[in-house]
Amino acid sequence: MPLTIHNRVLLLLVILLAVSLAALPFLNYAPNRLVSGQPLPLSSLLQGAGWLLLLPVPLLFLFVFLPVSALSLVLTLGISELLLVVLVALSGSLADGLSLQGSALARTSFGSGFWLATALSLLAAADAISRLTPRPLWRLLLNGQIWLPVIFILLNGQLDGLALLKEYVNRQEVFDRALARHLLLLLATLLPTLLIGIPLGWFCYRKSAAQSPVFAVLNVIQTIPSVALFALLIAPLAGLAKAFPFLSGLGISGIGMAPALIALVLYALLPLVRSVVAGLQQVPKEVIETAQGMGMTPRQIFWHAEVPLALPVLLSGLRVVSVQTVGMAVIAALIGAGGFGAIIFQGLLSSALDLVLLGVIPVIALAVTIDALFKFLISVAEAKRR
Repeated sequence: MPLTIHNRVLLLLVILLAVSLAALPFLNYAPNRLVSGQPLPLSSLLQGAGWLLLLPVPLLFLFVFLPVSALSLVLTLGISELLLVVLVALSGSLADGLSLQGSALARTSFGSGFWLATALSLLAAADAISRLTPRPLWRLLLNGQIWLPVIFILLNGQLDGLALLKEYVNRQEVFDRALARHLLLLLATLLPTLLIGIPLGWFCYRKSAAQSPVFAVLNVIQTIPSVALFALLIAPLAGLAKAFPFLSGLGISGIGMAPALIALVLYALLPLVRSVVAGLQQVPKEVIETAQGMGMTPRQIFWHAEVPLALPVLLSGLRVVSVQTVGMAVIAALIGAGGFGAIIFQGLLSSALDLVLLGVIPVIALAVTIDALFKFLISVAEAKRR
């Protein structure tokens, strides 16, 4: 009897998993942080019974041929999580063993095989979760619990032998300051963006003739490369600070937070204003007419009828703005705004890949977390709208 493939997505992921673990380097070992090092495949790191640790891979392959059901999806999720935990713990254990063979300057870092295998494990788990439940809260919780064992391994010190953790230990204070500055850039961008973008979007909605010139200006700003816009703001702000010395006392100068925040706000206005206009335009006219018939004022109609119905679209625009700002704040480090961009560019200048990752990974984690939270809020708003 021929086998029937019931989950083609999982089949592709398992094939890629097997290829990444067999053909790509799992770790890289270098005598110091400035040398690229030697790629180490799993075939040179695991011996004998050690290969049993990768048993979740063939188990996932078996689930490709089983009918998709709640039980099979739960088991697929559990095995994918187990594989992720095994890969992370195995990398730490192998790094500890390699550290005993070299000097204190030696560095063991993740290889491309590790990154690809962990990403594929997460995709397999995410696919199982998306098929298992349509409820946003359950999806959020199930995706969140995947990271709990990884966090436990990290806090337990089992990954301390890896170069990435050594870079963190050496720069913990710098990392903490970068995190605080990056969050400050995000919040300080969102507040003025909301104060400007929502009234501007409402004005464009009420005065349709204003939409064309307003969106034309915002589109032009959006097409300017971020580095160029940061650079364009240096001269006028430096001139203002020189002409009015009290502005320097307020932190306004050609470099630093001021030009970074102005540029980030300008970039954030287009998606937010568009979402406000789109959200208000999709409010049924019958709802507004009913509210007017009840004697509600324009302000009451806006807050009690239009805003609740337009909220999902507004949150979608705010989600785009937030994720975009997290990423663009990295570039702001070029003009002295700080944040994780400072760590990334320092790593690039010194050709230290692990230092680059020390800045990149938190940015990705922050963006993914914000994106997931907004997706949940949007689903809640849409559920209330129904």
